[in-house]
Amino acid sequence: MDTAATRDQRIAQLLIFVTPAMFTTNMVLARATADFIPPVALAELRWLGVVLLLLPFCGAELRRRRAALAREWRSLLILGSLGMGICGAGVYLAAATTTATNIGLLYSFSPIGIILLSRAMFGERLSVRQALGAALAFSGVLVIVLRGDPATLLHLRFTTGDLLILVAAMSWALYAVLLKRWPSAFSVNARLTAIAAAGVLVMLPFLAWELAVQGPPVFDTRTVAAVLTLIVVPGAGAYATYSYITKHLGPSRTGLTLYLSPIYTAVVAWLFLGEAFAAHHWIGAALVLPGLYLATHQPVPHTRPADEAR
Repeated sequence: MDTAATRDQRIAQLLIFVTPAMFTTNMVLARATADFIPPVALAELRWLGVVLLLLPFCGAELRRRRAALAREWRSLLILGSLGMGICGAGVYLAAATTTATNIGLLYSFSPIGIILLSRAMFGERLSVRQALGAALAFSGVLVIVLRGDPATLLHLRFTTGDLLILVAAMSWALYAVLLKRWPSAFSVNARLTAIAAAGVLVMLPFLAWELAVQGPPVFDTRTVAAVLTLIVVPGAGAYATYSYITKHLGPSRTGLTLYLSPIYTAVVAWLFLGEAFAAHHWIGAALVLPGLYLATHQPVPHTRPADEAR
């Protein structure tokens, strides 16, 4: 019979294929809104919305555990700065000045950053099976972002936006590692609410500067629609499922889910932009999917009946 831990791991393994799709929504909207919503304002609206969305469901828990909030406030501020501030506003700022190819290439290093940080800071190691899966998945990502042509590397041009994406990717890696390693008294959603609220507070000075320089965004239909989508899908949805996966599979294996993003981006482009699938998409998917399975799947230990064990 399956134990609760085994059930949670299986749910987490299913969510591995859902969460990157939600994160892809964030990247698509980052580029789509770059011309009419300032980056810090967009990040602030997104995470303030997440707090307001989740508060009715976990406000009682946060009030009941006020002592835990007092103990964890420093870690919450750091996580909010990394996951909502640098990784949130940084991506929106970068989206206006870099290309999709460069975003895919630079962000594909985030899982590697998680693995390196986990090993350097906490001594976490991948098994040979998981390392092979990570290598396969990374190879698939390179096939996709380089469009099957290694010569693409010779023609890449890097901008300020590329540097911001790299900083955001490493910020996400550190966020993912610390999220698992720092203990918390809160449930997944309550902790996400507290971290998001901390991120909102951290970004307030930067929002004030942005409003003084650029002015507020225009709240028309497209702005409201974009913000609501960011709140529900890559905000509350993606971060909650990512936290759940991290809790049950660990940061290194969870970080590898980001290797699915280039595949999902290609699917979105096919569905909404009419772009056809090319050979490099199929080849990349054929490497990423089995690689992700090898890297994240944890076989259930076989237990023998008591009389057989004797």
